[in-house]
Amino acid sequence: MPGRADALGAVHPRASIRQRLVWTLAGFGMLAVAACLLAPLVGSTRIHLGTVFDRSIPYADNIDAQIFFVARLPRVLGAALVGSALAMSGVVFQALLRNPLASPDTLGVSAGASLGAMMAITFNLDFSLLGVSAVPLASFAGSIGALTIVYALSTARRRGTSAMVLLLGGVTLQALLSAVIAFVQYLADFTQTFRNVRWLIGTVLAPMAIGWAGFATLPRVLDLVSVGSESAAARGVNVERTERIALVSASLTTGAAVSLAGPVSFVGIIVPHLVRLIVGADHRLVLPASALFGGAFLIGCDLVARTIIAPLELPVGIVTAIIGGPVFLWLLFRTA
Repeated sequence: MPGRADALGAVHPRASIRQRLVWTLAGFGMLAVAACLLAPLVGSTRIHLGTVFDRSIPYADNIDAQIFFVARLPRVLGAALVGSALAMSGVVFQALLRNPLASPDTLGVSAGASLGAMMAITFNLDFSLLGVSAVPLASFAGSIGALTIVYALSTARRRGTSAMVLLLGGVTLQALLSAVIAFVQYLADFTQTFRNVRWLIGTVLAPMAIGWAGFATLPRVLDLVSVGSESAAARGVNVERTERIALVSASLTTGAAVSLAGPVSFVGIIVPHLVRLIVGADHRLVLPASALFGGAFLIGCDLVARTIIAPLELPVGIVTAIIGGPVFLWLLFRTA
């Protein structure tokens, strides 16, 4: 019965990965849903879920419902979107560059997006394209521009991409753009610096959706590319095309995330590594798990940011940096 045994051996790995994928999506999905439901209930003003959905109380008189649906739920959903986008971008960058320290932060993509958004705010740019306003557009342009610079540097003297040059160029560009951001802040007046800018989530859904669609084509290819470009090419993978899709998708999602929430550091490093410790290195599991866990993680960080010194609120980037800094140093020490 060798033929039957071979057939069973060929089918079993697929069945195994499907089972693991179902359990992974179920586990991390329940965590994300629980975070989305419970986080809006916590804050400086205590509310009750039963009162929120009590139809016997008119909405105009239901303070709990107004706080839940107007003040907290949109913020929680925004945190879920941003966390998912940054976590998936981190997974893609780390696999593509075969470097555990790669992320939107270390490649200069976040700084480019932040600079674009800040310049649009400071210089009062007022235009739109396909319903997307100036700030998100400037943020997308900044992220893609930053990535274009480091990508051009990494491919200038060799065919293909040099992971080391890409990473070092990204860190250098991050420092340079941070200095430019500080200079733009210096030029801005008080009103511009502290201006409360609110964007509808719909303005960033389109580029995020395009980026996620690009990510959906990558899991199998990332498993091959993460082993080595030569090995992936020998198995029929168009490495240069994969690199372009991955880098553009990650730039779009990072730009959308920064335009929605501002600079949020270290999510792209922390989440992928924690997920790999749980589900392993298979990107068919790591990518969707990181999307779900990244959303839940940033919801939790945002919850800490708005409650730890209530009624004042901290920028969520401070919380992620306090958590992510030691993790980054640990990874750096382990890699060295």
